[in-house]
Amino acid sequence: MNDSEYVAGNIRADSARDDSTREERINDAFVRVAGTLVDSYDVLDLLSTLMNTCTELLGVQAGGILIVDGAGQLELVASTSEEAEIVEVMIVAAGGGPCVDCFSTGRVVSVSDIEAEAGRWPRFRRTALDQGFRAAHATPLRLHGEVIGAMNLLSTRIGALSVRDSQLAQALADVATVGILHERSFREPGAVAAQLHLALDTRVLVEQAKGVLAQVRSCTMTEAFAALRNYAREHDVTLRAAAAGVVDRTIAAESLVPRPA
Repeated sequence: MNDSEYVAGNIRADSARDDSTREERINDAFVRVAGTLVDSYDVLDLLSTLMNTCTELLGVQAGGILIVDGAGQLELVASTSEEAEIVEVMIVAAGGGPCVDCFSTGRVVSVSDIEAEAGRWPRFRRTALDQGFRAAHATPLRLHGEVIGAMNLLSTRIGALSVRDSQLAQALADVATVGILHERSFREPGAVAAQLHLALDTRVLVEQAKGVLAQVRSCTMTEAFAALRNYAREHDVTLRAAAAGVVDRTIAAESLVPRPA
């Protein structure tokens, strides 16, 4: 083996070790975040854990989570630091910044160079730069089309998050969103009861639709259920709506299951 091959081999080995270490850290991150959802569950503990985990994994220096209040305004509920400077940047961002655009659109807003954004969010730009931040990345907290807030990550270096890191931030934010909505349902037992009742009713309706398809199209129950699920996904409707359509004949069985040859 010559010197170049030896060096290349070491580089590959180092890269493999780095990837392995990163995967271990990601696994640990999800364990930590998920761990806040059980036992003595506390939503602020969940969000604080999320923020600290994201900054550690993604190499950013600060962050905050903003949740919409009853008046439709974003409010800061957790940050990586309680220092006034960080809190001020987050509060300003809630009035007009990447977080607001992210919350309004339900999409990621990435700012690789805050200083270059002279025409957008002038107050946020000035405040962030004064505190030494050069880039921002806002990730929506959303579930099934409902956006309940945004996570704002700040970096002291110019540059956007990689696609991989952006996906990781979204995945962690999704876990937190599920936790927040779970906590909301826990505080409102009536909502949980209604959801359970709806789930049970939907199951009855799906069973009826499966019976119709099995009889009309001479297919198995498994094939009938797969057809219902595929139809719902392809037409962007709920499984309940697809089943109801089959039962009341507004959706033709022929459009779900082809007749056997």
